[in-house]
Amino acid sequence: MNPLYHLGLWLYRLVARLISPFHTKAALFSKGHSALIYKMKQQITHECPIVWFHCASLGEFEQGRPIMEGYRLAQPGHKIVVTFFSPSGYEVVKGNPVADWIYYLPLDTCRNVRRFLDTVQPVKAIFIKYEFWYNFLRALKKRGIPTYIVSAAFRPSQPFFRWYGAVFRRMLRMFTWLFAQDGASESLLLQIGVSNVIVAGDTRFDRVWKQSHTPCSLPVVEAFCCEVSGGAAWVCIAGSTWPRDEALLLHLLEAHRQVKLILVPHEVDEDHIESIMKLFAPFSPVRYSQLSGAKKVLHGAEIVPDGAEKVLKDAGWIPSGVGVLVVDTIGLLSSLYRYGSMAYLGGGFDHGIHNTLEAAVYGVPVIFGPKYERFNEAVDLVRLGGAYSIRSQQELLAQIGRWLSEPERRTEAGRVCAAYVARHGGATEQVLDAILERTDDGCQKSRIDVG
Repeated sequence: MNPLYHLGLWLYRLVARLISPFHTKAALFSKGHSALIYKMKQQITHECPIVWFHCASLGEFEQGRPIMEGYRLAQPGHKIVVTFFSPSGYEVVKGNPVADWIYYLPLDTCRNVRRFLDTVQPVKAIFIKYEFWYNFLRALKKRGIPTYIVSAAFRPSQPFFRWYGAVFRRMLRMFTWLFAQDGASESLLLQIGVSNVIVAGDTRFDRVWKQSHTPCSLPVVEAFCCEVSGGAAWVCIAGSTWPRDEALLLHLLEAHRQVKLILVPHEVDEDHIESIMKLFAPFSPVRYSQLSGAKKVLHGAEIVPDGAEKVLKDAGWIPSGVGVLVVDTIGLLSSLYRYGSMAYLGGGFDHGIHNTLEAAVYGVPVIFGPKYERFNEAVDLVRLGGAYSIRSQQELLAQIGRWLSEPERRTEAGRVCAAYVARHGGATEQVLDAILERTDDGCQKSRIDVG
């Protein structure tokens, strides 16, 4: 297993380098790993203890963010290092003040692990949801560094529970504690003899709740919604879409002309955005970046939320008749759902759906494709009637048609979503309590207000 594992890492790095001239993410990955440990040695200081958080990508960062913020409140004398595996996480989050230093994760070779841990010297290591790196975990265990995984969810199909999964099961025992999302995950772990588990829930509930109560104004979006709200139009927020989703949404607009669309594609490279603009050409699409970046001031005055819709409209930023706003930038989706009458989550026909909770917290009913069963909250919301899974264009049109003809159905579905999020909070405080109880630096445990 070990030689094969290291061969796989070497091949991954080689392929990333070979395709980097033709692939944006591969180029960012290769650039980010260049002289990575050297950069860390030059930047990281050790006047304070350091806690290390690792996230695969942007979604895991948002999931772990309540823990980071709560830990900083409880231990203000500590510093935070955050690492990412994916460029889509690192490129968005780099410079975020929640962490003192943000880097790519070095590839999980024995040499990289040794150099990384010698450089960072973390007093704790906290992994978010799905990250299992054998050499890192083994070295952390050997050095006696408390190591946790937060909001982990386990399914019978994972390697941990297969006949060939001995090495994977070994990794689970390297954690000090595994904070599982639910009792089903705990049961699976207990069946294979893994007892270092605490059922704490999912920190995403705390994160989306806090986001929904944070003031936010997006003048361009408000102008678009103001433009369509004069009639009977409803705004659909389509999040993290792929080409198959976009084809379905085109048919939705053709069938239900009163629906207007804010489209946030999963990939925002220029080729994909141009293909979207051509696909939705009959509905006069506009690009968010071209509007939001056109002017930062108007007649020498900064645009402010009060009256922003009128200012933007009068300035001609949202032409009359626009039916689609294409958001061609990263990091806005979670704030956009507050403007929606309904939400469509992409990826349900191919890759698995995007974060359901980001829409549900606003009382927005949700629709997605058939591949959602790996996500507990999506399964729950379908069962409760707050979300709907569709398998075809016909099912999508029928469900939207029901909401349009009977608005009370949409309202009730949204109420179910909001209530579901409201009653599942609290994971952050439980995780922090457990971690802080096990500190060995003599600090007093603090209660954290995650709201």
